[in-house]
Amino acid sequence: MSKKTFTLGIFGGGQLGKFLVKSAKKLNIKTFIYTDSIDSPAIYYSDDFIISSYEDKKKLDFFIKNVDLVTFEFENIPFKTLDYVQKKIKVSPKPSIIKILQDRLKEKTFLNSIGIKTTEFYYLKKINKKSLSNNIFPAIVKTTRLGYDGKGQVFFKNKKDFLKYTFKSKEYIIEKLIDFKKEISITISKNKTKSVSYDAFENLHKNQILQKSHIPANISAKLNNQAKEIAKKIANKLNYIGTMCVEFFVTKKNELLVNEIAPRVHNSGHLTMNAHDVSQFDSHIRAVCNLKLKKPKRIHKAIMYNILGDDIKKYRSKETMSNEFFYDYGKKVIKDKRKMGHLTKIF
Repeated sequence: MSKKTFTLGIFGGGQLGKFLVKSAKKLNIKTFIYTDSIDSPAIYYSDDFIISSYEDKKKLDFFIKNVDLVTFEFENIPFKTLDYVQKKIKVSPKPSIIKILQDRLKEKTFLNSIGIKTTEFYYLKKINKKSLSNNIFPAIVKTTRLGYDGKGQVFFKNKKDFLKYTFKSKEYIIEKLIDFKKEISITISKNKTKSVSYDAFENLHKNQILQKSHIPANISAKLNNQAKEIAKKIANKLNYIGTMCVEFFVTKKNELLVNEIAPRVHNSGHLTMNAHDVSQFDSHIRAVCNLKLKKPKRIHKAIMYNILGDDIKKYRSKETMSNEFFYDYGKKVIKDKRKMGHLTKIF
C-alpha cells in the first residue's frame, strides 16, 4: 500500500467500521481495516484489510507500517494489542483510556472519583454477599469486562435469589436497579484543542439492547446542557481524542446518573447520518485526524430503529418511504438479537 496519501488504520470490521470508512472517504482519507472476523462488512469498503488474530505480531507490524494513525470501532480490542501498536504509532483514543473503560469497576470508580454520580454498585469480590443490604435489590449483576447488549448480565429481584445463584470465577459488580424516568445519551467529539457535542438522544432499551433512539429528547434545555457538560468533563479528564458516547439514566427527580461510557461512535448516534449536517462518524474521523471540528447542526427531527436478527429479512424486501433511510449492515450470519441493520425516519 502506498503511503503517499494519509491512511487511517481501524481495528474492527463491523457496521461502525463500515460507516467510519465511508466518512473517511469523504475527506480523501484512505482506510485499512484490521479485524479478526471473516464476517466483517467494513472490509468491502476499505482500501485494504487484514483478517487475523489481534495477537498476531507479524500482521500487526505489517498493519503499523502501512498506516499513519490507528483508531478502533469498538472497545473490546485487547489492551495488549492497542498498547503494542501505541509503542510504534499513535492510537486514538489512547489505550490507557480503554484500559479504564473496558472494565465496569474501573469505569465507575473513575467517574465517582471526579464527582460524577452513577448507580449504587459493589465489587462482588470485595464484599460479604450475606451482609449485602436488602435495599440494593432489585439489582443487576454484570461482568466487569466484555458484557454488552445484555450479555454477561443477570437480574435479581431479591437477595434470596441472589444468594442461591452460583457465580463463575469471572469478576462481577452488582448494581442497584434504578426506577428511572428515561434514558438519554450524549455523543461528544474532541480533538487536541476543541470539543463539539450533539444534543441528547432519547433511548429505549429492551433486555439491555437498544431498540430505538430519537432526537430531540423529551427533556428540558437545562438537563440537556447538564448532560453535555458532564460528557465534556469526562472527555477533558481523560484527555480523550475521538468520538465518545455517555449514556445516562434520568431519575424521577430529574437527576442524571451515568450508566456507561462507550469510547467510540455509538448505536444511538446512527441517526446523526440523516438528522444532522455532520454525522458522529464524520466527527470521529475529524477528531482523531486532528482536523477542524464542525459544530453539529440538527436539520431534522428523527427516530432510529434497530433491526435485530431475522427481522432484517422483511426489511430487505420492504419498500421505504421518502423520509425513511434503511441501512443493511451486510452481515452474512443472522443471529438472534444480533444487530443486522437500522432504519431512520426523519421529520
